[in-house]
Amino acid sequence: MLWIAIVILFAYLAAPYFFTVATGIAMLNSASIASIYAAGLAVGVMTGVFDLSVPGTAALAGVVTALLLRAGVPVWAAILAGLLIGVLVGIVNALIVIKGFDPLIVTIAMLSVLSGTSLILAGGNNVSGLQGLTFMGTQTYLWIPAPVYIALALFLVLTVFLKTTRAGMRLLAVGGNAEAARRVGIPVSRYRVLGFSISALCAALGGIVTSAYVTTASPGASVSIVFDGMTAVALAGIPFIGGRGSLPRVALGAIVVATISTGLLLTGVQTYWSSIATGVLLVGGLALNMWTSRTATNLLLTGDTGKRAVE
Repeated sequence: MLWIAIVILFAYLAAPYFFTVATGIAMLNSASIASIYAAGLAVGVMTGVFDLSVPGTAALAGVVTALLLRAGVPVWAAILAGLLIGVLVGIVNALIVIKGFDPLIVTIAMLSVLSGTSLILAGGNNVSGLQGLTFMGTQTYLWIPAPVYIALALFLVLTVFLKTTRAGMRLLAVGGNAEAARRVGIPVSRYRVLGFSISALCAALGGIVTSAYVTTASPGASVSIVFDGMTAVALAGIPFIGGRGSLPRVALGAIVVATISTGLLLTGVQTYWSSIATGVLLVGGLALNMWTSRTATNLLLTGDTGKRAVE
């Protein structure tokens, strides 16, 4: 309902430019790239992992992939190397956190390390000439941009993994209550590593797709990635205590964020208002989560009281 209301609003304010096929495709492309990052953040939150190093991981993966392509490495090998960078970052984050360190501090420190490493490798400059990645960036298939297909495939794989596989369900169990999971014999540390790895892998994929779309790898870590991703997660109603959530709703949350950004742009509003709108949406999403959790708790308590009264 929120998205429909936003579409109607901008269809009026930004007429006749907003409600067109070209605008819809551009908006869908923007949402798909943002949703790749959001998917990793969402899986992290659902499994009890909060990874703030995502922008650094994306930047490093994009730069490494670009430099390897420039050096003449085959496209598939360069992409694989970029994705492995993400997995490695996730494993390192997890191993440090498992030792008892605060995950927020660890991932913020990792963000700084990755950002500096990207800048050093790229010499402080953007790495251009990524025509070899057009098939996953600027190329369209049936008039739909390639990033849309990549995002759909990612969400499908992650949804099936979390909902139908034993590893996925255990991962959610660890996110919901790590101590209870440990008591029933689930190796919590191993699944923490898995959660961090999935989050970082999605960040690396997002960095490569972003570089492919703009045909340039930027070594600078864009913090807005986290804000947009967490806003999509909050709008999806995923509780930040972990244990449950819906990835399709995360995709819809990313579409809402992209719709607002596109609408503001077409109405001639200065771009920094998009950041303000994203912040407002993030707080609104968190407030909605709190209200939903309290309502559910009150209903459960009321049900228990009523049951006891009958007994």
